[in-house]
Amino acid sequence: MNLLRLGLLSMSIAIVLSCGGGGGGGSGGIAPPGFAGATTGNASPTPPASTGGSSLLAATDAPTTATATATGVGNQGLGGIAATPDSSTTTTAVSGDDGSGVGSGGTGISTADATGVGAVDGAGSIIVNGLRYSTDSTVANIEDASGLQLGMSVKVTGPVDAGFTSGIARRVDSAADLRGPLASVDLKQGSFVVLGTTVTTDEATVWADASGLAALTTGRTLQVWGLPGAPGVMRATRIEQRDATTLILTGTVQNLDAASSTFKLGALAVDYRNASLSGSLDGRPLVDGMLVRVRANAASAGGLVATSVQWWYPVPMSDGTTAQIAGVVTGYSGMGSFSLIGIPVDASSTQVTGGPAGSIGNGVKLEVGGVFRGGILRVAKLKIRHVPGTGGPASFNLIGTVGAFKSPADFKVRGQPVDASGPGVAFHNGTAANLGNGVKVNVQGAEVVNGVLKASDVAFE
Repeated sequence: MNLLRLGLLSMSIAIVLSCGGGGGGGSGGIAPPGFAGATTGNASPTPPASTGGSSLLAATDAPTTATATATGVGNQGLGGIAATPDSSTTTTAVSGDDGSGVGSGGTGISTADATGVGAVDGAGSIIVNGLRYSTDSTVANIEDASGLQLGMSVKVTGPVDAGFTSGIARRVDSAADLRGPLASVDLKQGSFVVLGTTVTTDEATVWADASGLAALTTGRTLQVWGLPGAPGVMRATRIEQRDATTLILTGTVQNLDAASSTFKLGALAVDYRNASLSGSLDGRPLVDGMLVRVRANAASAGGLVATSVQWWYPVPMSDGTTAQIAGVVTGYSGMGSFSLIGIPVDASSTQVTGGPAGSIGNGVKLEVGGVFRGGILRVAKLKIRHVPGTGGPASFNLIGTVGAFKSPADFKVRGQPVDASGPGVAFHNGTAANLGNGVKVNVQGAEVVNGVLKASDVAFE
């Protein structure tokens, strides 16, 4: 069996490397020798499947969950990763991908698994934190959505190259991080409150069905994907309006009382005595400081009665394990000591891109890649994505063929609606007149409003 697995793995790696095409994502960072090497078997255990009509959620808003094998691109989700209502169903997307594959960039892709946690910022097959993953054979567990979309938080497990530009997604996990009624909006601060959690927005926040913060109505149920920051704070990466009644809350466990089976997430107390627990890498018990995702059927006075507590995208931290993560800086005391999504980080010997290193501090959103040593992520590559009050580079990237073409203002790439009619759109190797069904393009844009990517650059390939 082990020989068979090794043989299949070698074949899949060889096929991907033969495709060429180069990786997406930014530059910077020189990896140390053996950088992409990692211990094997780091994929987290599959969480219990959730089905419609279960006690966890009412049938009308059950989490859509699937274990899917994606082969190329489908119309239901980026990278061909779609969910089905029946979580026991294995689906195969239509073949074809974008035709270019994901190349190694000349550095080679390790055969060992690495872990990536962040938000989806492109497709071709999928791009997370600027790292382009092949999804030719991906097992996916997608909850709370019909398929993978821009801005959704994800955990990707699979090998990557030493420069953190390309990899192979063996497994993709994604679930919503917050769902509940909108309590208040602060337009000046660019934030809002749901279930006692302050949700901040930035240039890269995807607005799935609204024009922005000013279009939201208090009392409306919102579903948010995001990156947990300090306790009680989350940076939104995707926002949708929903009619769902089941509540979801993600945050840092505080004031844990094992005797009474309670803890706090931000401003709310959580009673987990009758909740299912899942997602831990190694059977670790709940402890203060752990990031978790809680589901509850309703809110009680001052808190939630949980039906499910799930460890939030657990990351293996054994020595030699590779990871690339996005997060908002907390606990900053210098470049050698801060945290992202609860993970200790040392970036003291790192090339910084996306802005000056002196701008890094609490509240700054970063993307980093590195190797764990002594329980600390030793970073070799760092990109600044947002500095409060200053901003930062927001970029989404779609690589594929044009479909559902109506006009330059209305077409799709990999199922994602695109508007390339703006006066500032730059076209390369062609003009807007060359757009049409079946045309292969590389589209970049800085914002998604009402679910449409506003293109800034369109390159014909």
